[in-house]
Amino acid sequence: MDKRTFLKTSSLLLGGAVLLPFPGCQSPTGNQSVSQGGAEPLKNWAGNLEYSTGNVHYPKTVEEVQAVVKKCDQLRALGSRHSFNKIADSDKNQLSLKEMNKVVTLDRKANTITVESGARYGEFAEYLHKNGYALPNLASLPHISVAGACATATHGSGVKNGNLSTAVSAIEFVNASGDVVTISKQKDEAEFFGAVVGLGALGVVTKITLDLLPAFDMKQVVYRNLPMQELKNHFDDIQSKGYSVSLFTNWQNKNINEVWIKSRIEKGAITPEDPELYGAKPATQNMHPVEDQSSENVTDQMGKPGPWYERMPHFKMGFTPSTGKELQSEYFVPIEHAFDAMMAIEKLHDKIGAHLFISEIRTINADNFWMSPCYKKTCVSLHTTWKQEVDTVMGLLPLMEAQLAPFKPIPHWAKMSTMSPTVRQSRFEKLNDFKELVARHDPNGKFRNEFLTKNVFTR
Repeated sequence: MDKRTFLKTSSLLLGGAVLLPFPGCQSPTGNQSVSQGGAEPLKNWAGNLEYSTGNVHYPKTVEEVQAVVKKCDQLRALGSRHSFNKIADSDKNQLSLKEMNKVVTLDRKANTITVESGARYGEFAEYLHKNGYALPNLASLPHISVAGACATATHGSGVKNGNLSTAVSAIEFVNASGDVVTISKQKDEAEFFGAVVGLGALGVVTKITLDLLPAFDMKQVVYRNLPMQELKNHFDDIQSKGYSVSLFTNWQNKNINEVWIKSRIEKGAITPEDPELYGAKPATQNMHPVEDQSSENVTDQMGKPGPWYERMPHFKMGFTPSTGKELQSEYFVPIEHAFDAMMAIEKLHDKIGAHLFISEIRTINADNFWMSPCYKKTCVSLHTTWKQEVDTVMGLLPLMEAQLAPFKPIPHWAKMSTMSPTVRQSRFEKLNDFKELVARHDPNGKFRNEFLTKNVFTR
């Protein structure tokens, strides 16, 4: 998808009398009605997965969401469709949140922003910056929706940065009865930490309130060819070199191809770059994570200052994110096992090397969300962008999972995995509490599907 096509299919209308219109384009035609039953099933973002129904509803208001929920026996909500498994699938009905993409309020007293759940981070980030605010973190892609990202514990990087859900202070959703429910961290802590990373199981999220920071500028520097062995004694130091740090490797020659360091610029002071990083040298041009691909779509590097929202993601909002046609897997392990886990995967380099674009290693701070892989433990994530060879990748994932088994890995909720449901469920100590919370809002399983039944609710 090129820049023109992406901008044509993206829009953000800012709601509320005090908010100025955000420059955007209209959504594609054909979705004016609340329901688009009988159409061809949608596909996920990468095109590797076709959903199981063409009955897709496109509500534009909370009231329309309530109406859809009340008339459907089975329903799953869709965000930006940036998932690589069937977590959002349904063989009955889907509800797309793409039309619910407005900013509702910017609260300068509470320092929060409330957005409709279909809003994509990159669509309102510039508005925040112009009003003196920033989000604590962003994922590598700014194209993803707020609701989908938070529901699946999607994250950026940084040893002091939690996943994107840690910025949430309140959510509004429509439960199985069609009632509007609001849960906030301040008033409903007992349920809040179970509801935010909710996997779409409690209902259809309609609004999310996010805590904000004062706006800041950042710079981004890339170092090339870090010997992997240097991570044995210096992993923590390297991950602490910036506000957000990512390591990219294709697992060849025991080498980290690129180290991306994103740093805050404090009080306008730009500090000089280190001439080397444990043997790695600064890049002399902007780099794509996959070295042989064009850097046109990546955010500016080379230490060039810019607003937080133009540096924290790896990719620019108006361009093709990542490689486009790809598959993704990701596993979380406690940070104390970072180097050993990496070396365990490195043993597979001969088997996996020809089938992947790149792997990325990031750190995520501990949080309190029941269904988060980082529940009460800081983690390192081992993310791989694979070539779109589905059968081959599905044959390689068991090998990777076996290598990581001693470190009790947890798969990302929206990525590819072959881990058994029994093992996955054993990694969540608050699973039973989550099931009880879901039962209160969806006692008959209206929002369940095959994926959730298998991986969460099957004993």
